[in-house]
Amino acid sequence: MDTDFRHEPVMLQEVIDWLCIKTNGIYVDGTVGGAGHAYAILRATNGFLVGIDCDDDALTAAEARLAEFGSRTVLVKANFAELGSVLEKLQIKKVDGILLDMGVSSHQLDRAERGFSFNQPAPLDMRMDRSLKLSAYDIVNSFAQKDLEKIIRAFGEEKMASRIARAISQKRQLSPLETTVELAAVIASAMPAKLRWQKIHPATKTFQAIRIAVNKELDSIKPVIDSAVSVLNRGGRIGIISFHSLEDRIVKNEFRNLEGACICPKDVPICTCRREAMLKVLTKKALVPAAAEIAANPRSRSAKLRVAQRV
Repeated sequence: MDTDFRHEPVMLQEVIDWLCIKTNGIYVDGTVGGAGHAYAILRATNGFLVGIDCDDDALTAAEARLAEFGSRTVLVKANFAELGSVLEKLQIKKVDGILLDMGVSSHQLDRAERGFSFNQPAPLDMRMDRSLKLSAYDIVNSFAQKDLEKIIRAFGEEKMASRIARAISQKRQLSPLETTVELAAVIASAMPAKLRWQKIHPATKTFQAIRIAVNKELDSIKPVIDSAVSVLNRGGRIGIISFHSLEDRIVKNEFRNLEGACICPKDVPICTCRREAMLKVLTKKALVPAAAEIAANPRSRSAKLRVAQRV
Protein backbone atom coordinates (compact mmCIF):
# COMPACT_ATOMS: atom_id res chain seq x y z
CA MET A 1 0.00 0.00 0.00
CA ASP A 2 1.29 3.47 -0.85
CA THR A 3 2.24 5.41 2.29
CA ASP A 4 3.27 8.67 0.63
CA PHE A 5 0.14 10.34 1.94
CA ARG A 6 0.47 14.11 1.72
CA HIS A 7 -2.03 16.47 3.25
CA GLU A 8 -0.88 19.93 4.23
CA PRO A 9 -2.78 20.71 7.43
CA VAL A 10 -4.92 23.76 6.75
CA MET A 11 -5.11 26.60 9.31
CA LEU A 12 -2.94 24.57 11.69
CA GLN A 13 -2.15 27.34 14.18
CA GLU A 14 -5.75 28.54 14.22
CA VAL A 15 -6.93 25.00 14.99
CA ILE A 16 -4.49 24.61 17.91
CA ASP A 17 -5.31 28.05 19.30
CA TRP A 18 -9.10 27.73 19.06
CA LEU A 19 -9.29 24.17 20.38
CA CYS A 20 -7.61 25.43 23.58
CA ILE A 21 -5.63 22.19 24.06
CA LYS A 22 -5.54 20.95 27.68
CA THR A 23 -2.43 19.42 29.24
CA ASN A 24 -4.05 16.02 29.78
CA GLY A 25 -7.04 16.22 27.47
CA ILE A 26 -8.67 13.62 25.24
CA TYR A 27 -9.10 14.63 21.61
CA VAL A 28 -10.65 13.25 18.45
CA ASP A 29 -9.48 13.96 14.92
CA GLY A 30 -12.45 12.61 12.98
CA THR A 31 -10.74 13.02 9.59
CA VAL A 32 -7.14 12.22 10.51
CA GLY A 33 -5.77 12.11 6.95
CA GLY A 34 -1.97 12.33 6.99
CA ALA A 35 -2.13 13.32 10.70
CA GLY A 36 -0.87 16.88 10.30
CA HIS A 37 -3.42 18.30 12.71
CA ALA A 38 -3.29 15.21 14.95
CA TYR A 39 0.48 15.49 15.29
CA ALA A 40 0.23 19.14 16.38
CA ILE A 41 -2.54 18.33 18.88
CA LEU A 42 -0.47 15.53 20.45
CA ARG A 43 2.55 17.84 20.65
CA ALA A 44 0.41 20.34 22.55
CA THR A 45 -0.90 17.86 25.15
CA ASN A 46 0.26 14.94 27.26
CA GLY A 47 -3.17 13.44 26.75
CA PHE A 48 -4.74 11.03 24.27
CA LEU A 49 -6.01 11.27 20.68
CA VAL A 50 -8.39 9.11 18.67
CA GLY A 51 -7.83 9.38 14.91
CA ILE A 52 -10.63 8.31 12.57
CA ASP A 53 -10.52 7.94 8.79
CA CYS A 54 -12.20 5.80 6.14
CA ASP A 55 -9.15 5.86 3.82
CA ASP A 56 -6.70 2.99 4.33
CA ASP A 57 -3.81 5.01 2.87
CA ALA A 58 -4.51 7.81 5.35
CA LEU A 59 -4.49 5.44 8.31
CA THR A 60 -1.21 3.85 7.22
CA ALA A 61 0.40 7.27 6.88
CA ALA A 62 -1.08 8.48 10.18
CA GLU A 63 0.24 5.41 11.99
CA ALA A 64 3.77 6.16 10.80
CA ARG A 65 3.47 9.89 11.54
CA LEU A 66 2.14 9.39 15.07
CA ALA A 67 4.35 6.42 16.03
CA GLU A 68 6.46 8.54 18.39
CA PHE A 69 3.43 9.11 20.63
CA GLY A 70 3.03 5.39 21.29
CA SER A 71 0.01 4.49 23.39
CA ARG A 72 -1.21 8.08 23.51
CA THR A 73 -3.05 7.59 20.23
CA VAL A 74 -5.32 5.02 18.59
CA LEU A 75 -6.41 4.95 14.95
CA VAL A 76 -9.74 3.56 13.74
CA LYS A 77 -11.07 2.92 10.26
CA ALA A 78 -14.57 4.41 10.13
CA ASN A 79 -16.59 7.23 8.67
CA PHE A 80 -16.50 10.28 10.92
CA ALA A 81 -20.28 10.00 11.25
CA GLU A 82 -19.58 6.86 13.35
CA LEU A 83 -17.71 8.95 15.95
CA GLY A 84 -20.14 8.09 18.74
CA SER A 85 -19.93 4.32 18.23
CA VAL A 86 -16.13 4.46 17.83
CA LEU A 87 -15.76 6.15 21.21
CA GLU A 88 -18.25 3.78 22.79
CA LYS A 89 -16.22 0.76 21.63
CA LEU A 90 -13.09 2.39 23.06
CA GLN A 91 -15.00 2.98 26.32
CA ILE A 92 -14.39 6.72 26.10
CA LYS A 93 -17.37 8.59 27.49
CA LYS A 94 -16.22 12.21 27.20
CA VAL A 95 -13.60 14.16 25.26
CA ASP A 96 -12.17 17.67 25.45
CA GLY A 97 -11.99 18.54 21.77
CA ILE A 98 -13.00 17.33 18.31
CA LEU A 99 -11.64 18.36 14.92
CA LEU A 100 -13.18 17.61 11.53
CA ASP A 101 -11.32 18.64 8.37
CA MET A 102 -13.72 18.03 5.48
CA GLY A 103 -11.10 18.58 2.77
CA VAL A 104 -9.94 16.08 0.19
CA SER A 105 -6.25 15.43 0.81
CA SER A 106 -3.47 16.32 -1.61
CA HIS A 107 -2.70 12.60 -1.77
CA GLN A 108 -6.22 11.79 -2.92
CA LEU A 109 -6.16 14.57 -5.49
CA ASP A 110 -2.70 13.83 -6.82
CA ARG A 111 -2.80 10.04 -6.99
CA ALA A 112 -4.18 9.47 -10.46
CA GLU A 113 -5.70 6.07 -9.68
CA ARG A 114 -8.00 7.61 -7.05
CA GLY A 115 -9.90 9.42 -9.81
CA PHE A 116 -10.60 12.65 -7.91
CA SER A 117 -8.85 14.98 -10.34
CA PHE A 118 -9.28 15.75 -14.02
CA ASN A 119 -5.63 16.81 -14.35
CA GLN A 120 -4.45 13.26 -15.05
CA PRO A 121 -6.10 10.37 -16.91
CA ALA A 122 -7.50 7.93 -14.36
CA PRO A 123 -10.43 5.57 -13.85
CA LEU A 124 -13.61 7.26 -12.63
CA ASP A 125 -13.46 6.29 -8.97
CA MET A 126 -13.58 9.10 -6.34
CA ARG A 127 -14.22 6.74 -3.40
CA MET A 128 -12.54 7.90 -0.19
CA ASP A 129 -13.26 4.46 1.24
CA ARG A 130 -12.36 2.09 -1.55
CA SER A 131 -14.47 -0.68 -0.06
CA LEU A 132 -17.60 1.24 -1.07
CA LYS A 133 -19.51 -0.30 -3.97
CA LEU A 134 -20.69 2.89 -5.65
CA SER A 135 -18.04 4.77 -7.64
CA ALA A 136 -18.03 7.81 -9.90
CA TYR A 137 -18.15 5.44 -12.88
CA ASP A 138 -21.50 4.07 -11.70
CA ILE A 139 -23.03 7.52 -11.24
CA VAL A 140 -21.78 8.86 -14.56
CA ASN A 141 -22.75 5.83 -16.61
CA SER A 142 -25.81 4.43 -14.83
CA PHE A 143 -27.80 7.24 -13.25
CA ALA A 144 -30.76 8.67 -15.14
CA GLN A 145 -30.11 12.00 -16.86
CA LYS A 146 -32.53 13.80 -14.54
CA ASP A 147 -30.77 12.37 -11.47
CA LEU A 148 -27.38 13.38 -12.83
CA GLU A 149 -28.69 16.90 -13.34
CA LYS A 150 -29.98 17.01 -9.74
CA ILE A 151 -26.62 15.90 -8.37
CA ILE A 152 -24.65 18.40 -10.44
CA ARG A 153 -27.00 21.26 -9.60
CA ALA A 154 -27.41 20.49 -5.89
CA PHE A 155 -23.88 19.39 -4.96
CA GLY A 156 -21.91 21.41 -7.49
CA GLU A 157 -24.09 24.52 -7.56
CA GLU A 158 -23.50 24.37 -11.31
CA LYS A 159 -25.76 26.60 -13.42
CA MET A 160 -25.06 24.54 -16.54
CA ALA A 161 -26.21 21.30 -14.87
CA SER A 162 -28.89 20.57 -17.47
CA ARG A 163 -26.51 20.95 -20.42
CA ILE A 164 -23.80 18.88 -18.72
CA ALA A 165 -26.15 16.04 -17.78
CA ARG A 166 -27.51 15.94 -21.31
CA ALA A 167 -23.99 15.86 -22.81
CA ILE A 168 -22.97 13.00 -20.50
CA SER A 169 -26.14 11.07 -21.35
CA GLN A 170 -25.55 11.46 -25.08
CA LYS A 171 -21.88 10.45 -24.86
CA ARG A 172 -22.49 7.32 -22.78
CA GLN A 173 -25.06 6.07 -25.29
CA LEU A 174 -22.17 5.66 -27.73
CA SER A 175 -19.76 4.17 -25.17
CA PRO A 176 -19.27 4.36 -21.39
CA LEU A 177 -17.16 7.16 -20.00
CA GLU A 178 -14.16 5.39 -18.49
CA THR A 179 -11.71 8.08 -17.36
CA THR A 180 -11.52 11.43 -15.62
CA VAL A 181 -10.17 13.21 -18.69
CA GLU A 182 -12.98 11.81 -20.85
CA LEU A 183 -15.57 13.12 -18.43
CA ALA A 184 -13.84 16.50 -18.13
CA ALA A 185 -13.79 16.85 -21.93
CA VAL A 186 -17.52 16.09 -22.19
CA ILE A 187 -18.29 18.64 -19.47
CA ALA A 188 -16.18 21.30 -21.18
CA SER A 189 -17.87 20.61 -24.52
CA ALA A 190 -21.27 21.24 -22.92
CA MET A 191 -20.29 24.69 -21.72
CA PRO A 192 -20.96 27.88 -23.68
CA ALA A 193 -17.72 29.04 -25.29
CA LYS A 194 -17.35 32.01 -22.94
CA LEU A 195 -17.32 29.68 -19.91
CA ARG A 196 -14.67 27.29 -21.21
CA TRP A 197 -11.72 29.55 -20.55
CA GLN A 198 -12.21 30.74 -16.99
CA LYS A 199 -9.72 30.64 -14.12
CA ILE A 200 -11.55 27.62 -12.74
CA HIS A 201 -11.69 24.56 -15.00
CA PRO A 202 -15.23 24.06 -16.35
CA ALA A 203 -15.34 20.54 -14.86
CA THR A 204 -14.50 21.63 -11.30
CA LYS A 205 -18.04 21.96 -9.94
CA THR A 206 -19.29 18.77 -11.60
CA PHE A 207 -16.38 16.73 -10.25
CA GLN A 208 -17.10 18.14 -6.79
CA ALA A 209 -20.76 17.18 -7.13
CA ILE A 210 -20.03 13.60 -8.19
CA ARG A 211 -17.44 13.17 -5.42
CA ILE A 212 -19.95 14.36 -2.81
CA ALA A 213 -22.57 11.97 -4.17
CA VAL A 214 -20.17 9.00 -4.19
CA ASN A 215 -19.07 9.54 -0.60
CA LYS A 216 -22.39 10.89 0.73
CA GLU A 217 -20.36 13.67 2.29
CA LEU A 218 -23.15 16.04 3.24
CA ASP A 219 -25.28 13.33 4.86
CA SER A 220 -22.76 12.86 7.66
CA ILE A 221 -22.22 16.45 8.82
CA LYS A 222 -25.31 17.05 10.97
CA PRO A 223 -25.22 13.59 12.62
CA VAL A 224 -21.53 13.92 13.50
CA ILE A 225 -22.08 17.36 15.05
CA ASP A 226 -24.91 15.97 17.15
CA SER A 227 -22.73 13.01 18.21
CA ALA A 228 -19.83 15.32 19.00
CA VAL A 229 -21.93 17.52 21.24
CA SER A 230 -23.11 14.51 23.23
CA VAL A 231 -19.53 13.39 24.02
CA LEU A 232 -17.90 16.79 24.63
CA ASN A 233 -17.08 17.74 28.18
CA ARG A 234 -18.46 21.09 29.29
CA GLY A 235 -16.03 23.66 27.98
CA GLY A 236 -14.83 21.22 25.31
CA ARG A 237 -14.61 22.53 21.77
CA ILE A 238 -15.45 21.32 18.28
CA GLY A 239 -13.73 22.79 15.21
CA ILE A 240 -14.87 22.06 11.67
CA ILE A 241 -12.98 23.03 8.51
CA SER A 242 -15.14 23.06 5.38
CA PHE A 243 -14.16 23.75 1.80
CA HIS A 244 -17.32 24.73 -0.01
CA SER A 245 -20.51 26.60 0.74
CA LEU A 246 -22.71 23.50 1.02
CA GLU A 247 -20.64 22.08 3.88
CA ASP A 248 -20.17 25.43 5.58
CA ARG A 249 -23.89 26.20 5.44
CA ILE A 250 -24.77 22.93 7.20
CA VAL A 251 -22.13 23.53 9.89
CA LYS A 252 -23.22 27.12 10.46
CA ASN A 253 -26.90 26.22 10.69
CA GLU A 254 -26.37 23.25 12.99
CA PHE A 255 -24.10 25.25 15.30
CA ARG A 256 -26.73 27.98 15.38
CA ASN A 257 -29.47 25.44 16.05
CA LEU A 258 -27.57 23.92 18.98
CA GLU A 259 -26.73 27.35 20.34
CA GLY A 260 -30.35 28.38 20.44
CA ALA A 261 -32.38 27.71 23.54
CA CYS A 262 -36.16 28.18 23.37
CA ILE A 263 -37.80 27.29 20.04
CA CYS A 264 -41.33 28.22 21.08
CA PRO A 265 -43.25 30.61 18.77
CA LYS A 266 -42.51 34.24 19.62
CA ASP A 267 -46.15 34.96 20.45
CA VAL A 268 -46.24 32.26 23.18
CA PRO A 269 -45.85 34.03 26.56
CA ILE A 270 -44.40 31.04 28.44
CA CYS A 271 -41.74 28.60 27.22
CA THR A 272 -43.06 25.07 26.92
CA CYS A 273 -40.25 23.43 24.91
CA ARG A 274 -37.81 23.54 27.84
CA ARG A 275 -34.94 23.40 25.38
CA GLU A 276 -31.48 24.27 26.61
CA ALA A 277 -28.54 25.57 24.57
CA MET A 278 -25.91 22.89 23.94
CA LEU A 279 -23.22 24.99 22.27
CA LYS A 280 -21.80 28.48 22.32
CA VAL A 281 -20.56 29.51 18.88
CA LEU A 282 -17.13 31.11 19.27
CA THR A 283 -16.60 32.14 15.64
CA LYS A 284 -19.50 34.39 14.67
CA LYS A 285 -17.95 34.57 11.22
CA ALA A 286 -15.98 31.69 9.78
CA LEU A 287 -12.21 32.02 10.09
CA VAL A 288 -10.28 31.89 6.82
CA PRO A 289 -6.59 31.24 6.05
CA ALA A 290 -4.11 34.11 6.17
CA ALA A 291 -2.75 35.43 2.88
CA ALA A 292 0.65 33.87 3.59
CA GLU A 293 -0.89 30.41 3.97
CA ILE A 294 -2.87 30.75 0.76
CA ALA A 295 0.30 31.79 -1.08
CA ALA A 296 2.17 28.77 0.31
CA ASN A 297 -0.75 26.34 -0.13
CA PRO A 298 -3.25 27.55 -2.77
CA ARG A 299 -5.57 24.62 -2.00
CA SER A 300 -6.29 26.23 1.37
CA ARG A 301 -7.93 29.29 -0.21
CA SER A 302 -11.51 28.04 0.15
CA ALA A 303 -11.14 26.73 3.72
CA LYS A 304 -13.43 28.01 6.48
CA LEU A 305 -13.06 27.15 10.16
CA ARG A 306 -15.95 27.35 12.62
CA VAL A 307 -15.56 26.60 16.31
CA ALA A 308 -18.12 26.06 19.08
CA GLN A 309 -17.87 25.24 22.78
CA ARG A 310 -19.99 22.85 24.83
CA VAL A 311 -21.99 24.61 27.53
